[in-house]
Amino acid sequence: MKILVTGARGFIGKNLIVALKRRVDVDVIEYNLDSPAGLLEEGLARADVIYHLAGVNRPERVEEFMEVNFDLTRQICDALRRLERAPLLVLSSSTQAAMDNPYGLSKRQAEEAVFDFGRETGASVFVFRLPGVFGKWCRPNYNSVVATFCHNIARGLPIAISDPVKEIELVYIDDVVRAFISEIGGRRSEVRGKSAESRGQRTAGGDEASKGRGGMYREVEPVFRVRLGELADTIRAFRESRTTLYVSDFSDPFVRRLYATYISYLPEDSFSYVLTQRSDSRGELAELLKSPHIGQIFVSRTRPGITRGHHYHDTKVEKFVVLEGDAVIRVRSIRPEVRDQRSEVGGQRSDVIEYPVSGREFRVVDVPPGYTHAIENVGQNDLIVLFWADEVFDPGKPDTYYEEV
Repeated sequence: MKILVTGARGFIGKNLIVALKRRVDVDVIEYNLDSPAGLLEEGLARADVIYHLAGVNRPERVEEFMEVNFDLTRQICDALRRLERAPLLVLSSSTQAAMDNPYGLSKRQAEEAVFDFGRETGASVFVFRLPGVFGKWCRPNYNSVVATFCHNIARGLPIAISDPVKEIELVYIDDVVRAFISEIGGRRSEVRGKSAESRGQRTAGGDEASKGRGGMYREVEPVFRVRLGELADTIRAFRESRTTLYVSDFSDPFVRRLYATYISYLPEDSFSYVLTQRSDSRGELAELLKSPHIGQIFVSRTRPGITRGHHYHDTKVEKFVVLEGDAVIRVRSIRPEVRDQRSEVGGQRSDVIEYPVSGREFRVVDVPPGYTHAIENVGQNDLIVLFWADEVFDPGKPDTYYEEV
């Protein structure tokens, strides 16, 4: 399958092409506004599918809106008529096509051009009226508030918010790409379709529109709605998480997509950062992540022969896993009757339960509340242990009580 992508170096084009090239059944022809005219003609003559993404939204001259957004689209449709070809045509449009500003008018006329082409030729034509699109590789300080906020906040630069309560609509780039590709894969679960007629446009292809022929509108899902102030606060929290160690709630699909976007704007020399370590004669300890939803994760390095712990918790639950070295984890119930019951069953008294653990096995040990516990480095080298606790440590309410195992 040969696929022509116009606007190949644009934000959506770059992401779409990466996904298309993962397919073994696809040969991609990449066209940009500065490509030789012959490349566009060649692509139109060969393509089974055309993704027409090329356009402008911040031109130097207002006339460029029509020259690029509408005229180029009309030229493509006229060339296909001349070549007597009717490939599947997907047009990237904008929700601003419903507005009467110069950009919106140029996009609406581009839509009408492809709908006319579909009606006249019977080609399948799909128009995506997209709201703001966010994700990796979008140009900052241009026309995307998400890209600008992520780029500037990642670098400690100021951002401007004219109206913090203004709500915007956004779709994520991977959802856009998935919806675009679904048009050639026969899947419709990720997009909702509306005929051009249902949106006040002339339907291309008459009754054929209801069968997926002619002109149809498509909408990417999910659409996220967020206030500008909330957007900025969320992105700032991403930056601050390296210090606070608090991670956001990634069960929220918007937050997870936004975090992936923010990370993609980090300077390449800033991917790495050092955790704050607490050191004493036993070794070092560093907190890694905190969350009110999942507790916290921390890591320790312990010298040979050293034991950490000798305490219990009323409510807090912990997991231990040795990453490197050899250790013995010892636990003992603080209730005498529990120890007595165990000695009766086992035939001998054994207050302490021992778990030999090693970094060679990655064995997890759960420590329930009411069991005092300790971990001893019994190896010849430093012991590296990863810990998880189901709550973030609160110095005012530590829920940690000393008692020798």
